[in-house]
Order: sequence, then structure tokens, then C-alpha cells
Amino acid sequence: MKYCRLCAGLLLLLPAFSMFAQRSFTPDDLVKWRRIVQQEISADGRWAAVKVAPWQGDAQVELYTTDGKKSAVYEPAGKFGFAHSSRYLVVEQLPRTALTDSLKLKKVKENKMPMNVLSVCDLEGRTVWKIDSLKSYKLAEGADWIAYQQGRKDSVLHVASLDKAVQLVFPNVSSFGFSEEGASLYFVTRDTLNGMRPGLYGWQAGWDKPRLLKAGKGAFNRCTFDKAGKQLAFLYAENKKKAGKLSSLWLSDNLQPAEEVAAVSAPGLPAGWVISPNGNLSFSADGRRLFLGTAPCPLEKDTTVLDKYRPDVQVWSWNEPVQYTVQQYNLKRDLKKTYRALYSVDGRKLIQLADTSLTETVVAPEGAGNWVLVSTSRPYSVSSMWEGRTRSDYYKVSLADGARTLLSKADYTRFRLSPSGKYAYGYCEPDSCWYAINMETGTKCNVTACLDFPVWDEENDVPDYPSPYGMAGWTENDGRMLVSDRYDIWSLDPEGKEKPVNLTHNGRQSKVRYRWVKLDEDADFIQTSGTQLLTGFNEKSKATSFYTADFTFSDAPKLVLGGDFRYGKAMKAKDANRLLYTKENFQVYPDVWSVSLDFRKPVQLTQEIRQQDEYLWGSVELVSWTSFDGQPLEGLLFKPADFDPSKKYPMIVNFYERDSENLHEYHMPEAHRSTVDYHLYLSNGYLIFNPDIRYRDGYPGESCYNCLMPGIAAVESMGFVDGKHIGAQGHSWGGYQVAYLATRTSKFAAIESGAPVVNMFSAYGGIRWGSGMNRSFQYEHTQSRLGATPWSGPVRYFENSPLFLLDKVTTPILIMANDNDGHVPWYQGIEFFIGMKRLQKPAWLLNYTGEPHWPLRLANQLDFQKRMFQFFNCYLKGEPMPVWMKDGVPAVKQPYMLGY
Repeated sequence: MKYCRLCAGLLLLLPAFSMFAQRSFTPDDLVKWRRIVQQEISADGRWAAVKVAPWQGDAQVELYTTDGKKSAVYEPAGKFGFAHSSRYLVVEQLPRTALTDSLKLKKVKENKMPMNVLSVCDLEGRTVWKIDSLKSYKLAEGADWIAYQQGRKDSVLHVASLDKAVQLVFPNVSSFGFSEEGASLYFVTRDTLNGMRPGLYGWQAGWDKPRLLKAGKGAFNRCTFDKAGKQLAFLYAENKKKAGKLSSLWLSDNLQPAEEVAAVSAPGLPAGWVISPNGNLSFSADGRRLFLGTAPCPLEKDTTVLDKYRPDVQVWSWNEPVQYTVQQYNLKRDLKKTYRALYSVDGRKLIQLADTSLTETVVAPEGAGNWVLVSTSRPYSVSSMWEGRTRSDYYKVSLADGARTLLSKADYTRFRLSPSGKYAYGYCEPDSCWYAINMETGTKCNVTACLDFPVWDEENDVPDYPSPYGMAGWTENDGRMLVSDRYDIWSLDPEGKEKPVNLTHNGRQSKVRYRWVKLDEDADFIQTSGTQLLTGFNEKSKATSFYTADFTFSDAPKLVLGGDFRYGKAMKAKDANRLLYTKENFQVYPDVWSVSLDFRKPVQLTQEIRQQDEYLWGSVELVSWTSFDGQPLEGLLFKPADFDPSKKYPMIVNFYERDSENLHEYHMPEAHRSTVDYHLYLSNGYLIFNPDIRYRDGYPGESCYNCLMPGIAAVESMGFVDGKHIGAQGHSWGGYQVAYLATRTSKFAAIESGAPVVNMFSAYGGIRWGSGMNRSFQYEHTQSRLGATPWSGPVRYFENSPLFLLDKVTTPILIMANDNDGHVPWYQGIEFFIGMKRLQKPAWLLNYTGEPHWPLRLANQLDFQKRMFQFFNCYLKGEPMPVWMKDGVPAVKQPYMLGY
């Protein structure tokens, strides 16, 4: 017995490799791989819970003490969370997938299927009580209370303290919710039962019974507590069917009977407008302001004419501000569109803030300040179809009386409001500067003009204005803006009077990109005194490390957790100096770790890395070369676990734009929707090369060729690449590039091209059906990088279109183009395939019917991986052609055979 325990203890200390023979991945192995999909830390910092889920199958929640002890496992598991006091963990447990699948195969009806169970776990007493047949539940954020309903048809609401000391039951409840703080509860009942009239009720912890706030059988909508749970606002309409027209605003103070504060024709509401149930209600942090949505009275269909006599036609106009396809895509949203209004709790009046001329509203965080921003881009919307951005007119609106004042006209800046509402601020792309506008005086200041270094993307390689590096936030009372350049964080005066201060000091010299880490999610500003946590990305080593800094001193940030890793987002306990984070590289799984804020003695909690024990893994290294046009480049070369430099390996080139910065990224095994799974191929004896591509405006295809081909030559010169068996794979923009390469070189033995554009002319005039937007801006300004129209640069469109050079192709092509693609018109894939077929060149097209830009159904993703794997194995390893490649899958057989 002692021997067994000793062995078990030693095994825990061993590194993550297996004592048994490791094997290659198969496509079916990919869907079994377990990922950490959620992690939480209790407010007191003593407990951590982690949800682990395979791509297909049952998830589980694992409970740990933050000093590293595994305490419990709950399986199968869904949602989970810690209670306010940290004493309880609540886990929703699901029926096993195998059980539900078997019942569905037996055609068991939905109302006969097993229901979820909620487990309430007392972490102090180590006890669990369960709620069977769970219909719905809500856990109070500010206290240890829960409200839940059971059974599919049962409408009884149970309200209980998590220690079960108090349990209440309320009948006929249709909706309910808790306040953010404390344990104030509202619920709506439908009919008279057990002495309770239909209506809206309020309840607080400590009350024996609820209080009727508003009686009625009508429509109660948008029930919303203020932050403290003292006020409850809601909309009510006696006639449910006419709630869109007849809703009024009601307010309850201290859960006393509610008062109607704004009726259908309330003063301040524009003529012909209504208070809309489609608009959110939200209180300011102090509870003095209540924001709501209003709208013009909804249109009504003419019911005196039969549908068959009404034409069904769309009218597209050349000068309509919003393209018709965008209107159609946003139709349901626009039919419910509302315009922000304010109800002043103190002044007891309604103030309309936005309207149909100034449609968009920006409110300061927590509803602070004396002003809101309203804006419109409608006068400039037509030009946005080719610019890819739009200008806006901005006004400030007084929260006291609704008065409007113009702040900026035809401005490309996307303005927001500072935490205290003193400034409007934003980044303007055409001049690549950050601006702040004093909301009181209207004075506009370019706050980054004084910097010696650019705050815009120094490596921008599209024919467009560069993007910013971002902004960390504001200091207390809107005193300073903290803006990033490529490396450092700068403290800037929003009035432009005081000098900028470099808070991180040595980023540019050390080539480390520092970024501030927000540990308190509820904080609206950055407290510059005291210790700050930063991440730092080292451009040379590609490692991401944790640093600490005190912004009030001139010292450089101090490294506290480093190495050749990438560290994931830190999650701090609300009331304790304890963090959770992840650490990863290509060979190290991103397990969850725990550490105190001094970063001494980190503790690993999860052990999901042990999944790798069974499989041949691999390694990655950074390689460098020079492009044909003289640019120094980097890329990633992935090698099999049993790599032998004396052997010759087939290689797949897989890329998009630039990926070398992800040297230390863990590649989670997955049946990917659009790319090769690296572990599947590495464990089966392939090399994978992932090169960086840098582009020249107007020549994206040639740029790809000039960067990639010398990179392949550099890897080939190492002596272990089988030069006759190199494949290429890419999707979307990557799919375009590999299609272009097929017209320029016979180097590749096989190419998979997913959702490619092959005809720049027809693609320019296409629609992105996933948004309704046209595609022209993409070619003139963004990713497609032509920097011209088909009329100003037709040669560029011709030379960069693979379709017109398909006669040069000598490589077998596998194409994926799905008929519901909302990004790339799927006819691009059809043009590619038909061209190849007409030229009698080997090509196959996979259309996952009904799927968008990539397959979303797991079964389709796995199918894609299997077929692509067989395709490359055939051409790069000489394996026999599968049936689907050799003989095809006829339409009459498609429902019955897969042809693997």
C-alpha cells in the first residue's frame, strides 16, 4: 500500500510524457480534445473553478483551492459560478450526451427528455443540495440567494438562501430577476392564485412576503433595478398586443407601490412618438437618471388589401444613404430601433436626447457627467461604401434640459466619453492622432501631436490609414489619458497644457511592447499610484511576460514572470490579492495557474497537459530569410516529434498574413473549420511552414509570391524537405493567395484553397451577405490591397485574379466554397472550379450546404478535416485516392455514402 502511494506521488512529479508508446493523431481524435473554456476565482481568493470541455461530449467543472488542491469534480456540467460570499459554488449539471443522443435516436419527444440539475455546493461544510428538473435560475450577485423554477410547465418560483435557512414559494411567475447589489428581487405573476393578484412584485431578503408594486395582467417589460437595488423601473401596457404603442414608464422607490412617471403622451416626448419596449432601461450609478428608449409610433400594415395584390419589389437607389442590402440585413433590428431618452428622477421630467436626425447616443460610463454625445453619419453614408469608414456630426446634449450644441462636423473620429463625462475622446484615422474635446467648453485638443513617437501602426501594409495601438484608459477624475504607442504607455494631458510622460520608460529601447492589465473589472479609471500589472511582448524572443510597475516613479517595469511562454489574461479575486492566469507555448498546454500579487511561488491547478502523453507531438522554431524584394522576414517551422534531419519530409505551407509573433502559442488540437490541424499533420510525419507575408499596395499576389517562395527555398536548404512533395493550404484571404500561387509556380504538389476570391473584377461588385455591405472598400483600402477601382487600375485587377491565369495551373486543387458564405461570394469558388474543370485540370469542390464562410457544424468540420487529410496524403505521401476523389459522390448517393 505504501509502495502504491509512493508511486502515485512520484508520477505527479514526472514531466508530461508517457511511459508507453505514443501514437499519431487521427481526425477523430481531434474532437475528443479537452479545452479549458471558463475559469473563475472566488471573491475571497481561496477557490478556483475551471470548466473543461471536449469539442464533442460532456464537460466538467473542477474545483480547486488556490493553493493547488483539487477538491471536487462535477460532470456533466454547464454554467457555474461562485456566490457573493465565496462560500458556495453553484453548478448546472446536464444529462450525459450519450443518454440524450440515444433518446433522440429513439424519437423521444423534447418534453420527455431529461432535464438539468442544479447543484449548490457549500464549500465550508462540504455539503451539496440539488435542484432537480431545473427550468431556469438566477443567482444574486450581491448576496447568497437564488431564485429558480422547476419543470417545463411549472411556473412556481422558488426563492432560497443558499444555506437553505429561508425558502419561499411564489406561484404563476412568468419572469424574475435580482438587483446587482444586495438581494432585491422582482417577479411578475400572471393570474390570481393563493391570494396573490396578477402583477409585478418586489421582495428583499428578510421580508416574509413580497409586496405588490403594480397590479395588472398586461405586458410588463424591461424590469430594471438601479445598482443598489433601491429603485425598480419598468414599462407597462394594459393591452399586451399593443405594448409597442401603449407602454408607459413606471418607477418604484424602495420597493413601494410603483408610480407611472411617463405616460403615452408624456411631456418631453416628441409628437407621434412612444415609449418603446424594445429600448433598454438603465440607471446611472447614483440612481438619479434613468435612460430609456423611445421611437416613432410603429407602422401598421394595410389590412384592407390582400397580400396577393401587393407587389413584392425592392427599389435600390444610387444615392440612398444606406445601401439597400444593408437595410435588408438590418431590417429586423431597424424595425425595433429606439432613440435614447432620459427620465430625471430628481426633476421628474422626460428629456429626449436622440432622434431620427441624430440617431446615435454615447453615454458616459455609469451615466456620469452633465452631457451625452449624439451623432449621425447619414449625410456621409454613401461614401462609406468605398472608403470603409464614415464621418459623423457630433453634438453634445445637456442632461439638464436637452439643449444641443455642435461639437464636430464631418469627423472621422469615433468619439466616446471619459469615465466622469468631462471629455469626448477618440482616434482619428486620417491624421492618425488622438483627440479630446472638453465637453464644457467645446475646445478640441490633439493630445498626441506632442509625442516623439507614432501612436499608429508602424507596420501598416494596406492602402489605408493606420490603426491605433490603443488606449489603456483614464486616470481618476479624467485627469490624464493613458495612450499606447508601439512599445510604451504615455500619460497625456487632455487639455494639451502639460508635457506627456512615458510611464514605462524603456519599451522602445528594449523592443518590449508594454500593455496595462485591468484587474478590477468594475473600475472606471486607472489608479496610477501603487503597483500596476503589465504584460510585455518581446519582439525578438516573441515571449509575453508579466511585469509590475509604479507609474509615479521613473523606474522601468520589473519582470515578475517570464520565460519562453505566452501568458494569458490575469483574473484577480475581487476582495483578495490572488490571481488566476494561463501559461503556454507550443509544447505546454495553457493550464490554469494561481499566484499571489507578489508573484512568488505560482501554483499549477489544472493538468490538462497530460492529454499529450498519448500522442506524438512536435516542436516549432523561428526561421528567417529575405524576400525577393529585399525585406527581412520571419516564419515558423513546425517539426514532428520524432524528427530526423537525415530524412526527407513532405511539407505543408499554411499561412494568412503574419504569424511569427505567435511562436509561443499553443495550438489546441481541433477539427478546424478552415485550416489544417498542426498536430494531426505533425504526428503523421509532415513538416508545416508558416511564413510571414508583407504586402506592397496594388500587388498582393506578387507580394505573397515574393515573400513565400524564398522562404520555402530557405527551409529546403536545411536538407530535410522533400521538395517534390510540398503542399499549400489557406482559407479566405489565405485561400486567395494559394490560388494565386498555383498560377505562378509548379512548386506545389497539391493545394487546398478555402473560400477564395479568384476574380477581383466580379468580387469588387459583390455583396458581403453576412452584413449586407458591398465589397468595394475591401479592394480600394483594406485587405485585398489593390488601392484602386476597376476603372482606375484594371491591370491590377487582372494581374491579381487567378481566374485569368488558370491555364498556367499544374497543381491539383481542393476548393471549399459554401453556399451560405456571407464573407466571400460562393460563386468565386464556383468560377474557380468551373475554370479548372473546363481546362480539365484535377479539382474538387466541397460545398457544406447551408454553411457560411466556414463549416460551423462539428460534423462538417470533422468531415472537412478527413477529406483534406486524405487529399494531402494522396498527393504528398502517395496514398491511394479515396472514393470521393476517384469516383466522386453522386447526388443520388450523397445521403447514403461519404466516400472516404
